[in-house]
Amino acid sequence: MFRNVAELVELAESQGKPISQIMIDAEMNFSERSRESIMEEMYRNLDVMEKAVQRGLTEDIRSHSGLTGGDAKRLQQYMKEKPFLSGKTLLNAVSMSVAVNEVNAAMGTIVATPTAGACGIVPGTLFAVSGKLNPTREEMVNYLFAAGAIGYCIANNAFISGAAGGCQAEVGSATAMAAAAIVEMAGGTPKESAQAVAIALKNMLGLVCDPVAGLVEVPCVKRNAMGAAIATVAADMAMAGIKSVIPADEVILAMYRIGCSMPNTLKETAQGGLADTKTGRAIEAKIFGVPVNQHD
Repeated sequence: MFRNVAELVELAESQGKPISQIMIDAEMNFSERSRESIMEEMYRNLDVMEKAVQRGLTEDIRSHSGLTGGDAKRLQQYMKEKPFLSGKTLLNAVSMSVAVNEVNAAMGTIVATPTAGACGIVPGTLFAVSGKLNPTREEMVNYLFAAGAIGYCIANNAFISGAAGGCQAEVGSATAMAAAAIVEMAGGTPKESAQAVAIALKNMLGLVCDPVAGLVEVPCVKRNAMGAAIATVAADMAMAGIKSVIPADEVILAMYRIGCSMPNTLKETAQGGLADTKTGRAIEAKIFGVPVNQHD
């Protein structure tokens, strides 16, 4: 079993296996289940993710609060009608990430990767990159195991929830997970996956969790979008041979320390940050019928 990213990479290299297979082996050992059973469960997760992506891109999704919905479709329409500046794969990753997060905000079915608030980044990047690399269904499942391996490392050495460590722990973790998985699917090495983790996560350090009106919508949906973009770029950087001066495990430790020193007002309490702006408080009052700036 591995405890951190360094040990994960060492196992992968010594056994000549990709990160995804190390994770599958670890899950078999931990759960005492067969490979077939574990793979079958992940195939089901993949199906749920795919349906969420398609719903967000094709249906008129709207959250109950009315704060979010329709942006995934809006971005796809923009790509069809105008000479967009970013690359197609990148914008697909962004729009598909938003699609899943909008489905979550509308109380639809998603897979928490690693949380519901950050549920768009891993599937969004997966299906966007798949459109370019044309992987088999099994390779898509392996993508999820590779992402899961990084999530396991982060969860066991820091935290993955906004309430515990701010949005850096939630969207940041998902971004790092996706970056590593993209590298593996694109044929990169375990070491390059680790570099992608470090590059992605260190660009999310200090990100606060400040949901407007306490709802996982604003700014959560758009942070998923930017997380998908960062993951995609981090993967490209790592495969280009660019290395993070600070190793992945030290970045994870830094994230943990930052989260520990972060005030509670910036940890999913809706007491600070964007939630405490004039517009944020007005939205809260409109939705819940409470006077602006009056809280228990």
